[in-house]
Amino acid sequence: MVSLRDESLGATDAAGPTVGVLALQGDFREHARVLGELGARVVLVRRPEDVEGIDGLVIPGGESTVMDKLSRAFGVAEPLKRRIAAGMPVYGTCAGLIMIADTLLDTIEGQQNLGGLDVVVRRNAFGSQNESFETELAVPALGDEPVHAVFIRGPVVESVGAQASPLAALADGRVVAVEQGNLIGTSFHPEIEGDHRFHEYFLGKVRAAAVASV
Repeated sequence: MVSLRDESLGATDAAGPTVGVLALQGDFREHARVLGELGARVVLVRRPEDVEGIDGLVIPGGESTVMDKLSRAFGVAEPLKRRIAAGMPVYGTCAGLIMIADTLLDTIEGQQNLGGLDVVVRRNAFGSQNESFETELAVPALGDEPVHAVFIRGPVVESVGAQASPLAALADGRVVAVEQGNLIGTSFHPEIEGDHRFHEYFLGKVRAAAVASV
């Protein structure tokens, strides 16, 4: 049995993508399990050397301010910024969306982000954890069946820049899923409900980017 303390998880098939999960804080275990079930080889990213060998990265939900501080303290922030700028596929959920957004609102003093996604994101847009909710979202890029989305102190995309495109919005028009090239961000947690389509969609980008780099 593989422990989630191990550096590598999931399939060991060399033909499959190697996907990192930022494992400094948050629900990285859930993402690691989903990616492993989908056949990816998973690396828990905690150190600078973990960044260089991955084909893509998932940044989980959690507390974005803590992730920011730890990513800088452990020396992984700068390598991640370089890989993102070079086109590495990244999927950010909830706090992960905050981490890859170019512009943040309602941040704490000194908070930084990795950037790359041409959006403006507001932290904790839906209130406290007591105000968490679930809803069905239409996501045309993933097919006709709606996605059951779980929002836990989620951010919201206040505006989408020219380089990015919305993937899903609430009934009131607020954007909660976006993409830009190899980058995907969602305000909610697809890893919780057993619907793996967002992870499958992301892995498609990882595989395509790996082929393009050969």
